[in-house]
Amino acid sequence: MRRQLAAALLAASLAAPALTQQQEPFEPEGYRADNYRAPVPATLAGARVLTTGEAEAIWRAKSGAFIDVLPRAPKPKNLPEGTVWRDTPRKNIPGSIWLPDTGYGALPPAMDDYFQRGLALASRGDKTALLVIYCLADCWMSWNAAKRALAYGYANVAWYRDGTDGWERAKLPTDEAQPEPRPEQ
Repeated sequence: MRRQLAAALLAASLAAPALTQQQEPFEPEGYRADNYRAPVPATLAGARVLTTGEAEAIWRAKSGAFIDVLPRAPKPKNLPEGTVWRDTPRKNIPGSIWLPDTGYGALPPAMDDYFQRGLALASRGDKTALLVIYCLADCWMSWNAAKRALAYGYANVAWYRDGTDGWERAKLPTDEAQPEPRPEQ
């Protein structure tokens, strides 16, 4: 009996680390609507998931349009007179178009239109053009935005899940970025 108990305890202690490791989440049916900075799935149905090496090859060949969807807080409309407002600087993959706030789970109509116009600009109106959508590592914003581009009918969507975090880890160049002008909200 003691041997069986000891064997069971040993087996349980060996299995515990494997059970406590965080598993990659499964793809949700819809869009992620909260906790955007969390582990992301390894896949996105209908899209190609890129490694840093693959994203770099596309960038070097200039064979795809890179779209950054990192959110950016807008300047508050009710700041007191004389208050200094400094936007948080953003460095992204050179040549990218930055469409902030387009990766939320639900987009107000003005932001949905903004994202659609931005995709049309990046793709030059060609829904078969390669679109590489990214943000940061473990950022559901890019997953949502890539899924939304697929829903809009774009047929060649790639999701770079490591985003600028992976890009910078590989010591690839970045540029100071300015977002495309957003609609008044």
